[in-house]
Amino acid sequence: MGAKLSVPEIPEEITPEFIEQLHEVIQDQAAIIQKQAEEIQHLKDEIARLKNQPPRPKIQPSRLEKKKKRRSKSAKGKRPGSKKRKKTANIEIHKVEPVEPEQIPDGSEFRYYRDFVVQDIKLEPYNIRFRLKVYETPDDRFIVGQLPKHLNGKHFGPALIRFILYQYYHCHVTQPLLLEQLDEFDIDISVGQLNNILIENKAFFHREKDRILAVDLEVSSYINVDDTGARHKGQNGYCTHIGNKLFSWFQSTESKSRINFLKLLRAGHSDYCINMDAISYMQSNKMPQYVLKPIIANLQTVFANDLQWDDFLSQNGIVKYRHLQIATEGALIGSIIEHGISQKLVILSDDAGQFNVLLHALCWIHAERSINKVIPFTDQAKKDLNTVRDQIWRLYKGLKQYKENPNSKDKKRLKAIFDKTFTQKTHSTTLNQALKRLYRNKAELLLVLERPDIPLHNNIFENAIREYVKKRKISGSTRSELGRQCRDTFTSLKKTCRKLDVSFWQYLKDRIEEKKLIPNLADLIRQQTLNPG
Repeated sequence: MGAKLSVPEIPEEITPEFIEQLHEVIQDQAAIIQKQAEEIQHLKDEIARLKNQPPRPKIQPSRLEKKKKRRSKSAKGKRPGSKKRKKTANIEIHKVEPVEPEQIPDGSEFRYYRDFVVQDIKLEPYNIRFRLKVYETPDDRFIVGQLPKHLNGKHFGPALIRFILYQYYHCHVTQPLLLEQLDEFDIDISVGQLNNILIENKAFFHREKDRILAVDLEVSSYINVDDTGARHKGQNGYCTHIGNKLFSWFQSTESKSRINFLKLLRAGHSDYCINMDAISYMQSNKMPQYVLKPIIANLQTVFANDLQWDDFLSQNGIVKYRHLQIATEGALIGSIIEHGISQKLVILSDDAGQFNVLLHALCWIHAERSINKVIPFTDQAKKDLNTVRDQIWRLYKGLKQYKENPNSKDKKRLKAIFDKTFTQKTHSTTLNQALKRLYRNKAELLLVLERPDIPLHNNIFENAIREYVKKRKISGSTRSELGRQCRDTFTSLKKTCRKLDVSFWQYLKDRIEEKKLIPNLADLIRQQTLNPG
């Protein structure tokens, strides 16, 4: 937007070439005006947010993944979903209550029952007084009856704890509203006790969440990644989401750099490793030879933590920011590969630079947005834009079909279509620039031709991270480290349960009461990978 446009001087004779130059200048000016309008709107929205006013909604759906319109009625004239089913066939009956007719004429004989099932729920206090018997032994000792193990000496039972965790982490009920709800249920609980139930003594859940990432990175061929804002202690922070069709894993940090992302991929490890993978990364990022020399001299060296790695860098005079960044990223890549992550792991993102490591693939939905942002200013430019959109739609449809039936003939054909689509020249300078930018990402957009197992877009996984957007709007920010850790942990467990077709309500019951009927979620991920059917 700060670039100065050079306007051609008007010659004595107006030529077609001069008109074309003027046309390009006008299009560039129109693009600048559009960008300024978007920036002004962004500033207006920010001012509205600071004044607690709603910003102007801006929803721009993609054409690539349009949902098919459901027919209002089926061929037989019935609406979809109207097929009759036995709605109460699989529910548990807790009470059977026979009902006699009000008047039974003399001589009537009973024939059968006509069942009418009513579903209901009980939300009421259920308080237990444990009377621990105390005995005095012949040798003057006292022995006392023991409380059930799952109570952990607490005055709140497992059903109440499960209800509190479910309401807060699954239903997004805020602590003040949850406290008010419990008070109306005649539950005597303080603000501090409620907070302790939500965040204290959750080490078991944290360990299970951490193991989910470690196992999935070991068994998966791809992951989807994204991040969003997650405020903490009143300060801006970030939450990174890593997932695929089997799991969702969230971690909040103060940074969203590539170094931060690679640290998360270490899945609980804290080391830095100098191996050939680390050296190759540094060389590919043009690390100067004089900086590489002491690093190569320490090949196959492992540094246990941040302190040891920082000492190594300072001792070898590696102090420039860019050199520190490349060296640290390389050593982190060396670490994650050393811990078993495949170099062929595909990372699918929305083109955020911090995720461009290992085998990087791009989301087609995000790529198409750059085309959607183009504003045509002439009838011909509008026609060209519609033509390009149709071409991208046909290419995307072809890639979806290729995923179902990969073959060399279609691979060659789709590559040719990609080249033809994104190298064409239109009457819109802005559209030409957008096509050129997408063409530079050819390898990442067409990685699916080599790896048909990966998705074409990131939309499903963007929906997963909206959990944090909702939480941010409802509750603002977390205030303690334990609170932030629990937010990440229970969101990860809830979303993973959903993908594994495990009831989060039953999962909480199993873990709190220590039933051990539901396997560890990481083990379920491994089982589904080995037995996808």
